[in-house]
Amino acid sequence: MAPTTTDSSRTETEMSTQDTHAEVIPLRPASPMASVQGSLALDLTPRAAPPRPRLRSAHTNDLVAAEPATRSRVDAFVGRYLQAAVEIGAGDRPVAQLLRHTVPEVYDDLVGRARTVSAAAGLTPGRVRGPNPTRPVVVGVRTALIRSDAVEASAHVRYGRRSRAVAARFEIVRDRWQCVALAWG
Repeated sequence: MAPTTTDSSRTETEMSTQDTHAEVIPLRPASPMASVQGSLALDLTPRAAPPRPRLRSAHTNDLVAAEPATRSRVDAFVGRYLQAAVEIGAGDRPVAQLLRHTVPEVYDDLVGRARTVSAAAGLTPGRVRGPNPTRPVVVGVRTALIRSDAVEASAHVRYGRRSRAVAARFEIVRDRWQCVALAWG
């Protein structure tokens, strides 16, 4: 085999013998290639539950005094109930989840509201609406203890960039808090 010359006028055989003793230069580690290269990195998997922001609560208009621990439990219950109610009203949650804590008149109103909203969207009430729907979130709740067995509450509800209001009255019926009135605004 005849030696060939390169630009630096060295033969291939000379280069190969000199290169074996040359210093090894490490290569940069290969960076992993993103699977979304050239497109937007959007998470398209639906969330099972809406995000839960820290609920702001205020109870400055109490007409009767209550122990702080009892008052805290009532506020927590009212916040959870109203979050569930707005999810039912949007068709995201089954109505039966509030059966224990709702009088029949309010329960029937929730059933009708869930059916109306779901029918307008062409869905079944209480089913997931697809990837990343706009879900209602209770942002803040104000409560007022009217009597030792009655609480009135109002909630600020956010639907995406829109806001709505919900008002409710809770009374102790058969030894548990139940929603006796619910108004949507």
